[in-house]
Amino acid sequence: MKRNLPLLVLTLIGALAGAATLHAEDEGFTTLFNGKDLDGWVGAVKGYDVEDGAIVCNPKVGGNLYYGKEFDNFVLRFEFKLEPGANNGLAIRSPIEGNSAYNGIELQILDTEDERYKTIKPYQAHGSVYGVVPAKRGFLKPIGEWNVQEVIADGNQVKVTLNGEVIVDADIKEASKDGTMDGNKHPGLLNEKGHIGFLGHGTKVSFRNIRIKPIAK
Repeated sequence: MKRNLPLLVLTLIGALAGAATLHAEDEGFTTLFNGKDLDGWVGAVKGYDVEDGAIVCNPKVGGNLYYGKEFDNFVLRFEFKLEPGANNGLAIRSPIEGNSAYNGIELQILDTEDERYKTIKPYQAHGSVYGVVPAKRGFLKPIGEWNVQEVIADGNQVKVTLNGEVIVDADIKEASKDGTMDGNKHPGLLNEKGHIGFLGHGTKVSFRNIRIKPIAK
């Protein structure tokens, strides 16, 4: 037993250090999903189910599910899992009514590498500010694995980090000053605040560990 004591001590120290790091990383974050039900969420609540601690878009119903509180500048962290050909979206600074891709900001959630999306425009790839800023491709995990994403919205600057890789880092006002990439009007692009939501398009996508931290001004 004496020989194993140093190893035990080191193991305990490592575990405590890991817990401290996790606490430091999550300090200041508020959970938006309790893992049990859709308390606090509004909109298409009947289009999403809660399964194994995750919000799951029902492909037969779907729709736009929004968190009931509005946010302005923030750091948002969440995990998501795709099925083949999955298509969804992350709304930020969006009103509840209308099309979030234009009346707010939509960050694409998409199985970009699926064959059915081989002809999409660059601004439609996963993580893109839809219609405005294209994202770098090639950083989604294989279908069925959980991806980790962070979104920082700070004034006009939007930064998207997928599985540790920055795929978007852009000033959306600057990016749209001469018109948007899709040629459409985006009247909500520069909204100062709005709702966060998931924009279901008839495919199964799962979300978990959804948490947010305001950026103080």
